[in-house]
Amino acid sequence: MNPSAATSPPVARLRLRITSTAETIVRSGHPWLFADSIHESNRAGETGELAVLYDRNNKFLAVGMFDSDSPIRVRILHAGKPATIDAAWWQTRLEQTLARRAGHFASSTTGYRLIHGESDGWPGLVLDRYDTTLVLKLYTAAWLSRLKEILALFQEKIPCARIVLRLSRNIQALAEKQFQRRDGQMLFGDAPEGAVIFSENGIRFGADVLRGQKTGFFLDQRENRREVETLACGRRVLNAFSFSGGFSVYAARGGATSVTDLDISTHALESAQRNFALNQNFPGVANSRHETIQADCFEWLDKATAKFDLIVLDPPSLAKRAAEREGAIRAYERVNSQGIQMLALEGILVAGSCSAHVSSAEFFDAVRRAAAKSGRKYSELKTMQHPLDHPAGFKEAEYLKVIYLKFST
Repeated sequence: MNPSAATSPPVARLRLRITSTAETIVRSGHPWLFADSIHESNRAGETGELAVLYDRNNKFLAVGMFDSDSPIRVRILHAGKPATIDAAWWQTRLEQTLARRAGHFASSTTGYRLIHGESDGWPGLVLDRYDTTLVLKLYTAAWLSRLKEILALFQEKIPCARIVLRLSRNIQALAEKQFQRRDGQMLFGDAPEGAVIFSENGIRFGADVLRGQKTGFFLDQRENRREVETLACGRRVLNAFSFSGGFSVYAARGGATSVTDLDISTHALESAQRNFALNQNFPGVANSRHETIQADCFEWLDKATAKFDLIVLDPPSLAKRAAEREGAIRAYERVNSQGIQMLALEGILVAGSCSAHVSSAEFFDAVRRAAAKSGRKYSELKTMQHPLDHPAGFKEAEYLKVIYLKFST
């Protein structure tokens, strides 16, 4: 038998020609190429391989990771002049990403985002740090075939005790079947016993890195939690959609007389109680009355008669797809109207949204309409959006927005 006859010929690089409209979008720096934007391909692509995009003149446009099962068919890694995507390229990209965070966090903060997906040049990948634990969250199956490669790179560049894998729900079945990877799997180190404890501005929190929402904690609201702390002294605080009580612990440390956590989830409220217990060393937390209420927040706000001096309304995303946008805007106006009715004189409303399909202008206007309809005089204290470790490099990445209003009558 001729040995050369048994050797498979090398597979040609996946080459894609895209529509003129898509060319313009890619050149503008957008990191996504949708399936219906592909005009021509030299062969069928496999999830995880690199795809090279060419313009109408057959000149190099960009290179990205191909995902045969996603409407986002290619996630762009590099655009402009041709580049070789090899181990050195990945190492340089990681060093650049980590350098953007260098020196930003004091030793009192050991929980923050190291890699924020597309906006950091790692499309569909998030890496969070919780003290010595790293949590890697994947939103596209394109990364699964590269997992060993990037895992070795992370271990080399980021000292840690363990690395946990979290998977978006839509890729879990494929990951299990083809790659023997599952959500909550340990990639390195031993599984934690219970929540992983980390610090944020000196406050200790527990993150459920194996089963919790996202990667275990909402790190993106760090700056807003700190802002609430500065406003809470002497106030009765309601934290609606409280999750694990992050805003509440900050408010208590800031001198709130009482803090009420409101959430539909028993698990979330138990986490909030544990987080309060972790911070009894702060006089404000030890002296603040802490109450938890398990209820549907929308229903409870509609019926409750209690008054609060500071209310935080930070619901889960109310528009998970574009078709839900109009309904979400109405829901934001309604829930903030409910909150305003419960504010005492000189009360402060902190209203947040994490719905990417609702723009900042649309959300802020919905809250302002609710304020105007209340008939009460109010002033706008500030608006805030993404923190440094959660950059928004393109329109669809702009999800986080928070507005602060103070009411006088």
